[in-house]
Amino acid sequence: MNYLNVKNSFVLFQDALYNPAFVDKSLLIDEITHQMQIRQKYICITKPRRFGKTTNANMLGAYYTKGIDSSTLFQGLLIEKTEKYRQHLNQHNVIYIDFSRLPDDCENYKEYISNIKRKLRRDLIQAYPDSDTEDISSLADLLGQSGDSFIFILDEWDSIFYRKFMTDENKEDYLLFLKGLLKDQPYVEFAYMTGVLPIAKYSSGSELNMFAEYNFMNDQKFSRYFGFTEEEVRELCRKFPDISFEEIKEWYDGYYTGRGESLFNPRSVCLALNDGVCQSYWTQTGPMSEIADCIEHNVDEIRDDVVQMVSGIPVEVQLQGYSATEQQLNTRDEILSAMVVYGFLTYWDGTLRIPNKELMLKFQSVLSRDSFGEVKKIVDRSKEMLEATLNKDTEKMAEILEYVHDLEIPVLKYNDENSLACVVTLCYLYARNYYRIERELHTGKGYCDFIFFPKRNGRPGIILELKKGGSCDRAVRQIKEKNYAQKLKGCQEILLVGISYDEKKRHKCQIETVIE
Repeated sequence: MNYLNVKNSFVLFQDALYNPAFVDKSLLIDEITHQMQIRQKYICITKPRRFGKTTNANMLGAYYTKGIDSSTLFQGLLIEKTEKYRQHLNQHNVIYIDFSRLPDDCENYKEYISNIKRKLRRDLIQAYPDSDTEDISSLADLLGQSGDSFIFILDEWDSIFYRKFMTDENKEDYLLFLKGLLKDQPYVEFAYMTGVLPIAKYSSGSELNMFAEYNFMNDQKFSRYFGFTEEEVRELCRKFPDISFEEIKEWYDGYYTGRGESLFNPRSVCLALNDGVCQSYWTQTGPMSEIADCIEHNVDEIRDDVVQMVSGIPVEVQLQGYSATEQQLNTRDEILSAMVVYGFLTYWDGTLRIPNKELMLKFQSVLSRDSFGEVKKIVDRSKEMLEATLNKDTEKMAEILEYVHDLEIPVLKYNDENSLACVVTLCYLYARNYYRIERELHTGKGYCDFIFFPKRNGRPGIILELKKGGSCDRAVRQIKEKNYAQKLKGCQEILLVGISYDEKKRHKCQIETVIE
């Protein structure tokens, strides 16, 4: 057997259980069983890559598949305590297809789909040897003739669309194949499908419109099963004490369930805890080239948004979603919505932001691409700005700030404090290699505009205060009077930097040194 009632899911879910960083998401089974009972039998879960879709699909396969005994796998898991746990355990015919698997040396769509059809047909004939196959022309007819019902678990259904050999005609044929197999078929007890992008990205709407689809834009039912909650991560950090919860949160938190609960990137959390170090994991798995594609398709539409979010300022926007009519990503709404679906941005309560440090590092690198035009020019000079600050070259600093102001970038026109924060962020972007930069940090006596915390000993701390219409001297006095330097305890040297600008947008800079 290749797809029908096979043991593959049992073995793969068993492997997941052996991972010391395993998190129990088994109550998803209870949710799916409920959907079956109320006849809402077409569910599609579209989440970013590496957010637990395949692990959960294997869990469902291990639980429902008839012909195996998976009770040992679920001992001690949350699902075991539910009322209907035993009623459905290994009681269903399951057809499990991982659509990301291709035959060896597969060179075209015909080979790919023929391989799936051939294997499924062979499974059905083997399971139902009395079937009359002489006049059977489709898998749907063969399944209908069996007289049984089936749960379909179709993992990574959209993975074939990323293959270079796929033509528009191939895509249409594939959608029609799925429609013929699943839509309005009495033998379908339940269809659970996973992918990265929404069905409507590929479908005109009629082929697979029977599916209720849940993604990062609309999921209030299943979101807690894809990603780790804060409580789950705290528990993992107790098991893996080498990394603090606070560091894990800074690197990998930032997503939300449909109810507004904090959600962490599961792959990155697991790898960081197992390796004992926080670094970029998820962004190194391949999909991050798509972040640049999303932006560069129409960078003028979202350049200011990206600059603002890299500066740590949320973007207020009402996104409408991401569907078939938006395949070309022409508008700001389409591009930003697509980036939420991919997991590159997080969207909650009308605000859009970069989720965490792992993604922030990637966005920072995107600002250095040629497509960002004048923004790139500022970023390219950010190393020069840091060096000028460390060398106390205030004339060079003022020159660079004047240069930034003269560029035609609306978000940098000093309309408000956020605009100025964007200016400082870009001018000091290179400094993030060596400093953790906090904006508007509460110090006990007020809020400091920017504090630069050295990542390693030996570098001076930097406190930066901005004054519109005031003097540099006044800015430096404020740093002293409100004792902002208390946040940089342990630094042997601290630079107190005052930057002023007047109505004509002329800049002046002043630096004083404090030796602890």
